[in-house]
Amino acid sequence: MTGPLPAATGKRKPARRRVRLAAPLAAGAAAGAASILAASLEWDIPVGAKIGVTLAAALLVGLTTWATTGQRAVESDAGEPAALPAPEQWPPGPEHFTGRREALAELHRVFDEHGRRVTPLVVSVYGRGGVGKSALMARFGQEIADWFPDGRLYADLRGAADSPIRPEEVLTGFLRALGVRLTTDPGGTEDLRKLWRTWTKGKRILIGLDNARDGDQVRTLIPAEAGCAVIVTSRQPLFLMNAFDTQLSVFSEAQGVELLARLAGGARVADDLPAAKEIVQLCDHLPLAIGICGARLATRPAWSLRQLADRLRDARRRLDQLELPGSIDKSVRASVQLSYDDCTGIQRRLLRLLSGLTAPDVPGWVAGELLDVSELDGADQLEALIDTQLAESSGTDQTGALRYRLHDLVRVFAQELATDDDRLRPAVERVVYGYRRRAEEAAQDRWPQDWGRTGRRSDGLGQARAAAWLNAERLSVVAMVTLARDLKLWDHAWGLARAFNSLCHSMRAYWVDWREVAEIACEAAEKTGDRRALAISLLDQSAALGGFGAHDRARACAEEALEIFEELGERWWAARAMRTVGMALFNDGHLDRAQVHLLDAIASFQTAEDPWWTARTRRNLAELRLAQRRYDEARELLEDALRVFESEGNRYSEAQTLRAYGEVLGAQARALNREGAGHAARELFALAGFNLDRAAEMFRRRGEDWEEARCLRAAGGVGNPDNRLQELAFVQEAEAMLTALGDSWGVARTTLSTGRALARLQRWEEAFTALRRAVEAFEALDDRWWKARSLTYLGEARLDSGGGALAVPDLEEARELYRTLGNEAGMRRTLELLRRAETQTAG
Repeated sequence: MTGPLPAATGKRKPARRRVRLAAPLAAGAAAGAASILAASLEWDIPVGAKIGVTLAAALLVGLTTWATTGQRAVESDAGEPAALPAPEQWPPGPEHFTGRREALAELHRVFDEHGRRVTPLVVSVYGRGGVGKSALMARFGQEIADWFPDGRLYADLRGAADSPIRPEEVLTGFLRALGVRLTTDPGGTEDLRKLWRTWTKGKRILIGLDNARDGDQVRTLIPAEAGCAVIVTSRQPLFLMNAFDTQLSVFSEAQGVELLARLAGGARVADDLPAAKEIVQLCDHLPLAIGICGARLATRPAWSLRQLADRLRDARRRLDQLELPGSIDKSVRASVQLSYDDCTGIQRRLLRLLSGLTAPDVPGWVAGELLDVSELDGADQLEALIDTQLAESSGTDQTGALRYRLHDLVRVFAQELATDDDRLRPAVERVVYGYRRRAEEAAQDRWPQDWGRTGRRSDGLGQARAAAWLNAERLSVVAMVTLARDLKLWDHAWGLARAFNSLCHSMRAYWVDWREVAEIACEAAEKTGDRRALAISLLDQSAALGGFGAHDRARACAEEALEIFEELGERWWAARAMRTVGMALFNDGHLDRAQVHLLDAIASFQTAEDPWWTARTRRNLAELRLAQRRYDEARELLEDALRVFESEGNRYSEAQTLRAYGEVLGAQARALNREGAGHAARELFALAGFNLDRAAEMFRRRGEDWEEARCLRAAGGVGNPDNRLQELAFVQEAEAMLTALGDSWGVARTTLSTGRALARLQRWEEAFTALRRAVEAFEALDDRWWKARSLTYLGEARLDSGGGALAVPDLEEARELYRTLGNEAGMRRTLELLRRAETQTAG
């Protein structure tokens, strides 16, 4: 790989790629060099001319390859990747916001003084339910938007709900909004917290945390960057360290009347000011209750304020005589009841049905499904609820769709009325099915090969739409899967879960949610008695567990799935399971057992005439052959796979295969160099760098940082004697990128590459330190195979430095690990090195 590295910062802005003639020359050099000798025997021209002609042909071939690849990249990605826009998640402010001049002025004063602080500003606004905390936060956040050029993040923590949002769920969403792909499991809350600190460093971001339950739910979400600010709302003080706490009180009489006038009209209020004051008093001066009453007056122009006050007084009197739960203030309950009673029957039904959904918010089409009417008619009824302030908009999501929610107090009120509604279950079933249809469409756009050999192809636009849909709907989909399970809607629970798992797998995202939903999918399949569905779910669960490092459980799930598919005669799915078992064995270092499954899977995919999965599994087998040092076989497998991915236009898989191809070429070059074939080795070193450069560029154009980092790591491991310092820079850049992405295994793997790069530079002590760190990291990750490989490279480095005796303990430990894994290639390699150590010591 050639060219300068981008700076190792949290948010990289890669330099525009420059076309380098060395790369296209290298692409044709291998073929050209082979033809020089043959040509010199036949052409009747000077040898110098023969060489010039052949090199010119090599350059032409290389340029053709380069141009073709470049054109494909332009067609696929339309040039440079667009810079990720600053995240904008802030909710819209209430249209009729009023009465909070003093509170806004106080917040402005606090923020004005923040410039003198060295810690992030945290403002905690607390007060009783319905007092207007969320509205104040939304309005103030809009007023200071320009102060935070790096974006505004928002999360409703749902602290008053039965299942508040977990901090790790919020961090995952925030990190993805900042462009962190999280393509591997980042670990627990503390690991996410470290990533959060990394990606907020040096930035000015406003963070809104609405409806917090307690301080424990919030502390993890506060960044360390002084340029950031956090606004938290809650019903009680949170006692956060170094926070500015302010209690938001109810409206004064004048403020309440002003809000009523804004909603109902100033003239109507002025005509009967005593009635307006009485309404404010009956609402206990709570903005939520006053707003609901004002909205009702706005939709009932024939009502006088006196009539509304009388109705409200009667409602309060009735409530005083009832034994009601204390979760809602009677003033709020009375105003909601009054507005609810005045709604149409279909609007009341929609409110009750909405309260039965556990999603934090929903898009507009959900109303149509709940009411069993058209999407347009449902949206009209939902807007009517917004007009009465019984529902509210939570903003626009990543797909551009408006989203809606209920205030938690209104939700509780409606839930009390919906307990005996026999229409709730079928309504929820329709919504779950609506989500299932949309999730399946998104999943098949994102990864059609996961849904059978249908011939359907995906393009970049469809994949991007699918990713945006999942990012917008993730929490709602998880809530719907859980709700479907609780209502024993097993068929829909399985279908929605299956689509969600496929999306997570294709994006390598939302690992905790993926694992939990995969478990529900298995449960749902068992409840339906559908063994095919169960086997598919076991494969999904295997993939999720593998991402968490639970390799034994992952392999057990895949083996159970394989057994079921074979019993059912599902040959294509059985091949999928064979491949999964093979990869699980491979990742654990059981190379000999793994290759049997991969070879069987390739044969089965060929029988099923599925070129994509055949090519993908060939690439997997090639990576295994690389580990076995069977380089010629690996090259042939990868060349076959490349032809398939190129012909199908699958650029992502093509780039992955080019990376593997570059690694194999580098390994061949190192072997030739050790044998003294320097000229042939140099040609392969150049080809390896060229292919890795192509792969990295293709991933960079797609914004795939994780895959680009893997290419950088591979480029740093080529082992070209003429490029050693550059290779060290590559692996160091890869380590910085993977650290920022939270890939702990990838960091360990890159630490190993760093140690090897340092050893090639003969910086022995640094190399030993890095390789020992890799050993310890893989031991902590419980990865015995890579621990054995790290010990082998450590022993080899000690031998190269002349420390044969010091190499023996590491090599013997590695050989024992290989023996327990049944890894014959590893055992042979360590035996060779031990014999070398014996010779070196004896000499």
